[in-house]
Amino acid sequence: MTIEKKVDASGREPGGAAGPAIAFRLDPSSGVPTYLQLVQQVEQALRLGYLTQGDRLPTLKEATEQLAINPNTVLKAYRELEHRGLAAGRPGQGTFIEATLRHVDQAEQAALHAELVTWLQAAAEAGLDDDGMTALFAAALRDFRDRPADRAPRRPRRGRTASGQAGAVA
Repeated sequence: MTIEKKVDASGREPGGAAGPAIAFRLDPSSGVPTYLQLVQQVEQALRLGYLTQGDRLPTLKEATEQLAINPNTVLKAYRELEHRGLAAGRPGQGTFIEATLRHVDQAEQAALHAELVTWLQAAAEAGLDDDGMTALFAAALRDFRDRPADRAPRRPRRGRTASGQAGAVA
């Protein structure tokens, strides 16, 4: 599943009535129902800050033409987003984001993304394929969630080491 943040020729994000702020992508091999992939993409876009309150989602016609899927599938996804309180339909205008989900600011996301890319590179060099990386990440996330709160590791502060190099500071 991929989230594509849409921008116009000037590099600005469309949104509001001008056009949808994201484009949906489907992964037929994921095993996840199509409508749920759409819901998950909206939620991920909200967490990443790609979508904000007032942004318009692709219309039923736009989504069905782009993805070549049944209109009822898009309707089911949008109904689920409405049920979760994240979106609302406006007759004759489309479906708009009504609420946001907690997300980390862009600078912190960029730092975390860079660290994750470094980890992915190390995993690939160790011989893991995509499925192996996903399995290892899922296991680590499960272990992270299952640990007692009093033993939660602290995230190291970023700073300079004694040698002046950027790095983690205890």
